Amino acid sequence: MTSLQTTTPSPPPIDGIFRALSDPTRRRVVERLNRSPASVSELAQPFDMALPSFIEHLKILEGCGLVRSQKTGRVRTYQLAPEPLKLAENWLAEQRTLWERRLHQFDAYVMSLKETEK
Repeated sequence: MTSLQTTTPSPPPIDGIFRALSDPTRRRVVERLNRSPASVSELAQPFDMALPSFIEHLKILEGCGLVRSQKTGRVRTYQLAPEPLKLAENWLAEQRTLWERRLHQFDAYVMSLKETEK
């Protein structure tokens, strides 16, 4: 007798991107990396937290693909990976288009109601 295992489908990559961007520290890191690549110490400098805690933020950003790192000697440098940001931007643009269309339809409906009341 075999037991059937159900597998939970993995969340789409966009979920990880938005989850990573939901934290203000990680958003600030992304904003900083928009300017240029930076070492861990450069990225951590403006934050008042222990380095291991800050590194966890970097791991989350790297895990969802928003940043890439490279180690040269003893220095790990991070840079922005723009592809996942483009994925999030496209998703948001689709949502905006959908809601603009719905609001336009609602506006047309309200205007037609006003016309019939006259």
